[in-house]
This record gives sequence, structure tokens and C-alpha cells, in this order.
Amino acid sequence: MSTLEARIRQARSQQDILLMTHIVVGYPSFAASLEIVDAMVAAGVDLMELQIPFSEPMADGPVILAANQKALAAGSTVARCFDFAATVTRKHSIPFLCMSYYNLLFRAGVASFVDRMQAAGLSGAIVPDLPPEEAGEYLPAMARAGLDPIFIFSPSTSDERLRHIAASARGFVYCVARKGVTGLHTTFSADLDAYLARCRTATKLPLALGFGVQDAADVACLRGKVDIAVVGSASLRLIDDKGVAAVGAFVRGLR
Repeated sequence: MSTLEARIRQARSQQDILLMTHIVVGYPSFAASLEIVDAMVAAGVDLMELQIPFSEPMADGPVILAANQKALAAGSTVARCFDFAATVTRKHSIPFLCMSYYNLLFRAGVASFVDRMQAAGLSGAIVPDLPPEEAGEYLPAMARAGLDPIFIFSPSTSDERLRHIAASARGFVYCVARKGVTGLHTTFSADLDAYLARCRTATKLPLALGFGVQDAADVACLRGKVDIAVVGSASLRLIDDKGVAAVGAFVRGLR
């Protein structure tokens, strides 16, 4: 069992569902990003994704896409994002994960990028456009660094494919609630229950679910079905509408 998985299981022994949030590093600014992290941790978040901005975030909907573009325009770079990650991992005890796209790892050199994640104190990474078949350099580098590669299940994934993906996953598995990109409305229905049952059969790892989790009612629907509820676009939308000061109360109200 990896350190990240052990920490998730320990936290789950004390809570009926965990909460993972998502920020785009450098949006709306680096100073604001630090305020957001501080507020989320103070409000009880259990894990957090730190997205390194990329110009073509293919899994992300319009809210996170816009945040990526604005962060890049304001001067967010990979180096600054790793410096930011090192700051928050030293400051806070929750696990932080890197989230970005394979182009950034490829351009930097996979082993070098993984070493930088380790040096920044990160616990693992979510790379949505990197399937296990193309992770021949990434997986050994992550294992050497003691970091967990978080892979993704989707509702259209066959049972055989779920098992194949699970064989390479560590820490937890990220289940997307529906086809498409982040930030759109998701209906939590019997179809979702059946999909999550298939996910449970495919892996013994903890399950996280994201893509459309927006409020306390959504989180409540997921209790007993997954281990981690993931909230991304909803918090960014709130920051756009009401500012950083609204983050803490929003997160506390989710659970």
C-alpha cells in the first residue's frame, strides 16, 4: 500500500466521505492561489489537485480552460508552479497532487519532471491524456520517486479495460462521472450507481469521483458510493463570481 493510499484510508476511517478540491496554479494570481489553498485547507479539504496550466487542457471545460489561459497570460510557468507546490506542501499536511497534461512532461523530460514533483513534496500526479500503454517511462520514474500515478475510469470504459487501467494505478482511481469535459452538470442517477459498482469490482483502491460535483447535495449523493468527492469547476466559478474570500464558506458547506 502506498503512503497516499494509506493516508486516504486513515482519513476515511474517520469520515464518511473525503473532499478533494482543484486549483489552477497562478489563477487568478499566485498570491490569490496561496490564499485559496490556505482557505480550503482551513475549511477541511482532505486532498488537493494543483493544476499546472497548459494551453490545451483537453479534459477541462470552459471554466477551467479560461483559468488556464488567464494564468498563462499572467506569467504562470512550470517552474513557478513547482515553487508554489513546494511552498504549500511545506505549509500544510494534506496530500497535494500535480495535475497537468503529458505535453509538459514530454517537453521537460519525464524523469526530470517526476524528480521535480518529488522535490516539491507532491504525493502523486493526474495526467488525463496519458494511458497506461504509453506510460512506459512515466510509471518506473514514479515508482522510483515514491509517487502515485492516478489513472482515470470513465462510464464508457469496458470492464476488461477498467481492470487493465487498475493494474497500473496507485493511491486511488479517479472516476469521471460522465463523458465529456469538466464543469458541466451531472445527474447522479442509477446509471452512475451501476458504473461505480463496476469500478469497485475492477480495483481495491479508493475511488474518487469528479466532473460535475457542485454542491452539498451532490456530495451527499456520493456518500457510501465513493471515498472522495472532487470539486473543481464549482470553486473556480465561485472565485470568478464572488472572489477568494468566498472560498472557505463554500468548502465548509460541501460536507
